Amino acid sequence: MNLTISGHHLEVTPALRGYVTSKLDRLTRHFDQVVDIKVLLTVEKQKEKEKRQRAECNVRVKGTDLFAQASHFDLYAAIDALMDKLDRQVVRHKTRTQDHQAELRRSTLQAAGAVG
Repeated sequence: MNLTISGHHLEVTPALRGYVTSKLDRLTRHFDQVVDIKVLLTVEKQKEKEKRQRAECNVRVKGTDLFAQASHFDLYAAIDALMDKLDRQVVRHKTRTQDHQAELRRSTLQAAGAVG
């Protein structure tokens, strides 16, 4: 798994890097076929401070790419919201692939039973 953490108008400190990697462990617990993860942490130059800090993430898993972003006035809260969104997407993707594979197995067994 390749992991890239970068910052835009922001220096990625070791504390931020450690926080992001600890949160990303949740994704790999649910789904072990993660190929590539790119995280972008951004500080916007906006007058409104509510959504100034933004976190984005592209996750490439076997079969598809997942994307999520979250904004908050606190960067750590934005990272938490981002990981919640990604966690839901990964779980949904995993259940879809498992359901599809189970359906293929059922149809294959039914076809083999009809022939034999």
